[in-house]
Amino acid sequence: MTAATHPAGAASAGEALRRWRELRRLSQLELSIRAEVSTRHLSFVETGRSRPSREMVLRLADPLDLPLRERNRLLLAAGYAPAYPETALAAPRLAAVRAAVRRVLAGHEPYPAAVIDRGWHLVDANDSLTVLTERVAPDLLAGRVNVLRVSLHPDGLAPHIANLAEWRGHLLHRLARQVELTGDEELAALEEELRGYPGAGRDRSAEVPGPDGIVVPLRLRHDGGELCFLSTVATFGTPLDVTVAELSIESFYPADERTAAVLRKRAGS
Repeated sequence: MTAATHPAGAASAGEALRRWRELRRLSQLELSIRAEVSTRHLSFVETGRSRPSREMVLRLADPLDLPLRERNRLLLAAGYAPAYPETALAAPRLAAVRAAVRRVLAGHEPYPAAVIDRGWHLVDANDSLTVLTERVAPDLLAGRVNVLRVSLHPDGLAPHIANLAEWRGHLLHRLARQVELTGDEELAALEEELRGYPGAGRDRSAEVPGPDGIVVPLRLRHDGGELCFLSTVATFGTPLDVTVAELSIESFYPADERTAAVLRKRAGS
């Protein structure tokens, strides 16, 4: 998705609403029914013949399933102040959030867990994450670390993943879905970069997991053997802050006893 088609690049709130509606593959009638507004009024808003109220913008944002960041952008385009704050994670206001995240990370030891933001940048992690990063080139772990780049780059984790094609397909499928839902240009650029890595391929149909499995595991070559992980993703259930809404915690669990034993030994437990 390019900047020209991104809804946030629209000249007006009405144009942005129309682009979001088209991105969600909804007709004006479908959106008007879901938002409980008249089709005529929605048409007037999209064409600029009627300026939507603040309440109308938020009402339309719900059935469009817009992220909090995009709701703020839509409000700004309509001439209103943002409805949702975006607080720095280090701010005192988010102390309870930071504490909750640290408890989750610490409680997950000796298994790896990481906190990532909307752009897949590493925000925090527990000590056990090193089992996934110890063979990654130092330059990929310097500065603002992108976990997808670390995972799929030829100098990153990729050469050590036994089921690389399967795991890469899983990650790219998640990223493509996120691009579709958010319309984010930076994520689209990241997806383009990752698909350009050697062996990544560009056929998305080949990335859909087969029907025989239960979940897609991460199989990591390690010290002459193989570690096998299952992963889960957790988010805050009722966020009203953009920063909190865009945080997620990815936790890795051992899929077999050998992996569990190796991780317990590394932790000295």
